[in-house]
Amino acid sequence: MEIILKEDVVNLGYKNDIVNVKSGYGRNYLIPTGKAVIASPSAKKMLAEELKQRAHKLEKIKKDAEAAAAKLEGVTLTIATKVSSTGTIFGSVGNIQIAEALAKLGHEIDRKIIVVKDAVKEVGNYKAIVKLHKEVSVEIPFEVVAE
Repeated sequence: MEIILKEDVVNLGYKNDIVNVKSGYGRNYLIPTGKAVIASPSAKKMLAEELKQRAHKLEKIKKDAEAAAAKLEGVTLTIATKVSSTGTIFGSVGNIQIAEALAKLGHEIDRKIIVVKDAVKEVGNYKAIVKLHKEVSVEIPFEVVAE
């Protein structure tokens, strides 16, 4: 089933993208929650016209994302957490802790756009990716240390 996304959906696409999804996912979740509409020929024409009108706005959004990426470029984080005697973390370090550490440094980043690829369960050095725009992302190194 072909749909047009009305907002960014993690692991699927960005706003105004035309994507193929399984019928159940589209009809039972995306369309009823207002995250997507069916990609009919008329809806595609409306999307094309809207994209023409919004091209300069999208360019500004991308430039803002690039500016934010430039500010985050040299940032390294140190996250202190409770650790057992073997070096294993109680719980894990995720995007919430990284967002809080960035907020302490003055960078207000939504936790939903921060991706940590591997589960952080031990003390050590790791990397997180901040997806500011569909074409702009920043890799932030962080170190997990014992509290």
